[in-house]
Amino acid sequence: MKKIFFTLAIAALFTGTQLTSCRSSAKKVEVAQDKVDQANLELDQAIKDSIQQFRTVSEVKITRYEKGIAEFKTRIAKEKKENRAKYEKTLAELEKRNLELKMKLADYKYEEQAKWEIFKADYNREMDELGKSFDDLTVKRVK
Repeated sequence: MKKIFFTLAIAALFTGTQLTSCRSSAKKVEVAQDKVDQANLELDQAIKDSIQQFRTVSEVKITRYEKGIAEFKTRIAKEKKENRAKYEKTLAELEKRNLELKMKLADYKYEEQAKWEIFKADYNREMDELGKSFDDLTVKRVK
């Protein structure tokens, strides 16, 4: 008899614990929604930080190219007229591309992650091409 009473007491205690510790399904949904909202806020902030960091790095590159172009202009001032004209034409094209990239970066508005990734990849490719063109021009000049 003691064994049956003890078993029933344990079962009642276990059942009571389970019933009092359970949350209602509405509460579970509310807690889950709060977690999702918090995660979305953190993701939005991370994306904003990423975009700002990308803009900062890109602006530094653009400024470096602007300074490099200005320095190169002063160096070619001593060149022969026909060589200087060729260099100035190439520099004008590089300046135009640099300005276009600067404007493209300034005008960009974030819409969604996939479009941001595409924009970033295209922008980096164009920036690398500009850098390579400038490097090629200055290396040819040194030879």
